[in-house]
Amino acid sequence: MRSGFSILRNAAALCACVLLLAAPCSRSAEDKPLTAILLVARTELPDSDFAGSVVLAMNHLGIAPTGIILNRPTRVAVAELFPDLKAIARLHDKVYFGGPVEPMSIWFLFRAAKPPHRAIRAFDDVFLSGDRDLLLQLLGRDKPMGDLRIYVGHAGWAPGQLEAEIDRGDWTLKRAYADAIFNGKSDRPWPAPQIAPPPTI
Repeated sequence: MRSGFSILRNAAALCACVLLLAAPCSRSAEDKPLTAILLVARTELPDSDFAGSVVLAMNHLGIAPTGIILNRPTRVAVAELFPDLKAIARLHDKVYFGGPVEPMSIWFLFRAAKPPHRAIRAFDDVFLSGDRDLLLQLLGRDKPMGDLRIYVGHAGWAPGQLEAEIDRGDWTLKRAYADAIFNGKSDRPWPAPQIAPPPTI
């Protein structure tokens, strides 16, 4: 996996990212059962992007697992991506580094009572999308960042790669649950003090 965290230190580059919002990645593995887990990395991993990271990994988006790093907030506020949206101008919520793959793409995780258009279910009532119109719709709510996290880039593995890393002890597996994504403050590293992770699988 390539390292790409340094690109997020440039707010101008992030603002340009919003023009590149794409549709969710191809569902070439629709026949796979929906499986999402949390991967908690060892702090001693040599790749600084992933050392101590928590990744929501999903197996139903392609031929190999795809993930979003959940606990790498950047210094860039969401409001900087959308300077014309007055509703979020005073918000301090940060954009997160989702992973080193396609670091100029923007993705978001959010909760919804029923499946929305232009989004893919990650697990339970949590959905993943990269659709610009849907994101703007969510940001137009009374509580724009309620149960919403925005990420730049994502993580990915070649077929068999993640299994090998797990066998090597690089990752601890935990059940995916919504509070791991949406609770806590963006400036706190994982785990936020008020979050008690569920038992390991």
